[in-house]
Amino acid sequence: MRRSRGSARLPAAAAGMTIGLLGGSFDPPHEGHRQISLQALKRLRLSQLWWLVSPQNPLKSRSNAIDSRLEAARLLARHSRIKVLDLERRLGTRYTADTLRALKTRYPGVRFVWLMGADNLEQIREWYDWQAIFHAVPVAVFDRPGFGLRAAASLAARRYQRFRYDESDAAGLAAARPPAWALIHAPRLALSSTALRERG
Repeated sequence: MRRSRGSARLPAAAAGMTIGLLGGSFDPPHEGHRQISLQALKRLRLSQLWWLVSPQNPLKSRSNAIDSRLEAARLLARHSRIKVLDLERRLGTRYTADTLRALKTRYPGVRFVWLMGADNLEQIREWYDWQAIFHAVPVAVFDRPGFGLRAAASLAARRYQRFRYDESDAAGLAAARPPAWALIHAPRLALSSTALRERG
């Protein structure tokens, strides 16, 4: 079993597997997370999908305790191939770019795909070392109500336009050499963790 810094265990994954990564604070987790995940398992032909529940989102001032968010996410996931994990806490990383570097080092031969909503593509320029994300793994962007056109016109979309896959080729995205990304349209729920927190 692979181990991170210290003694925390990391999940098992064999070379040749294709694993989607959906990161975030999951504060709270909601049906939109699950819907994107089910679409990703099918459209990207993933072996597994890992929800990476972050200890603290660097772009947010404060999140609820990670253990309660992990428990809520596990109750919501309800799928044998969706794993809810605190990998950033175990790896000791804070930023997505660093987490991806660590995972690629610890899991040689595993194909990772980063998943995000279209709202995140629009503001990814605010993320630490954001271009390294596109050069580390393929990226699957899932459309969200009100964000598709803005995401397609974003700085990241313009900068990596020539590396964009048509969504009809989404099944091959995981095997693509990065940078490679696709904007995927699927049945959408107008849900966000921020809105749910504000509504209590």
